[in-house]
Amino acid sequence: MLRYTLMRLGIFAGCLVVVWGLVYSGVAPRGLGASNGMWVILLALVVSAPISFVVLRKERDRASEQIVQKVDRVKANLEANRSQEDDVAEEPAGAQGQAS
Repeated sequence: MLRYTLMRLGIFAGCLVVVWGLVYSGVAPRGLGASNGMWVILLALVVSAPISFVVLRKERDRASEQIVQKVDRVKANLEANRSQEDDVAEEPAGAQGQAS
């Protein structure tokens, strides 16, 4: 998961540098007044999102599989804990019935 995040940030940083260069060279339009920095960041986000979606498809699938495995493990542990609690709760009730 960390690898995917770092790759995504790398693509964004690359797009940010390219967009910044295009804006300051005059190829891409500048923002209005003091909003130029926000314009460059927004444009870099819009450009990097589809690139990340296409380029990082395999890495995203790997990260998704890791998350699914972790969730399945947590569910299995939770179910095991529930069954242990049920077993412990049933034993004293059975023991009291035998003592009477």
